[in-house]
Amino acid sequence: MLRYLYADQLDRVPHLARSMYLDRTAQFRDRLGWAVSVTPDGEERDEYDAMNPLYVIWQGADGAHGGSMRFLPTTGRTMVNDHFGHLTNGVRIESPLIWECTRFCLAPGAGPQVAAALMLAGGEILQGFGLRHFVGVFDIRMVRIYRRIGAEPDVMGWQGEGRDQIGVGLWEHNPAAAARVAAAAGLTAAQSRGWFDAAFGALPQTGATEAGPVNAPVLPQMISPTRQTAGRAASQMAASA
Repeated sequence: MLRYLYADQLDRVPHLARSMYLDRTAQFRDRLGWAVSVTPDGEERDEYDAMNPLYVIWQGADGAHGGSMRFLPTTGRTMVNDHFGHLTNGVRIESPLIWECTRFCLAPGAGPQVAAALMLAGGEILQGFGLRHFVGVFDIRMVRIYRRIGAEPDVMGWQGEGRDQIGVGLWEHNPAAAARVAAAAGLTAAQSRGWFDAAFGALPQTGATEAGPVNAPVLPQMISPTRQTAGRAASQMAASA
């Protein structure tokens, strides 16, 4: 099942949380060889985990982590703006209508259905919170997975060569693509929406405005939008994508 949890809620599910951080170590440090920070007890964490992000986690029947993603509003600090501005032509991605998605992680042995379920959850967040785009950093080896499940991003830039390439991409909600992703995940739209509603309640999906999401839920203790730069950021990104 899909779980939507803020960082300050993870203490309610200690086994799920610990298995997520351990799987992040296995993926980012051990398999990909990234220079990430790992705690003495083996958990991969970074400074953005301390900003009370929203996590989407696939929880297996055993209660453990099967895959996850991390979300932060771009109106606060983000990995893309702090470390990958050279891949966006120097444009800072800052808008209440755009969130950053990072740390896309799959547990060892997790199949493409888990990856598809996570991307399906991303679509729920876009719709439910009245957002327009996600921006994210990803490893080139993820491109094959994105293509397989029908959720390829618009790539804004790459760095590195070969298997060491890292990209910045932009995703938006596409109903036709969402149907393909749901099929790849082996889930129905009702199942996916039910898990989202269980976390946040049934929210009216009335879209977004330049001033921000319409009828979006109040996000407890998350970084709130402080700069109304939606129009400028969207036009700049369209030019650089």
